[in-house]
Amino acid sequence: MSGKVTEIAQMNLSGTNDGKITVTTIEEPYGTGSESVASIGIALQAKAKEPDWKVHIPKANIDAVIDALQKAKEAL
Repeated sequence: MSGKVTEIAQMNLSGTNDGKITVTTIEEPYGTGSESVASIGIALQAKAKEPDWKVHIPKANIDAVIDALQKAKEAL
């Protein structure tokens, strides 16, 4: 991964002792000219150098993902 990473938010991961959810933006994540993305990383331990899971979401998909997450929240 290349490009500038900007942290937007960090929160505790419910159900863990010290896990974290981190939301960032990444400019040119796949090299020069690639589309910037929002990135959500989940680390089971706060001191981890890399998240255990991460997802990159292009700007064009963010609204649809937010809608789907709202529906998932209502279904829980």
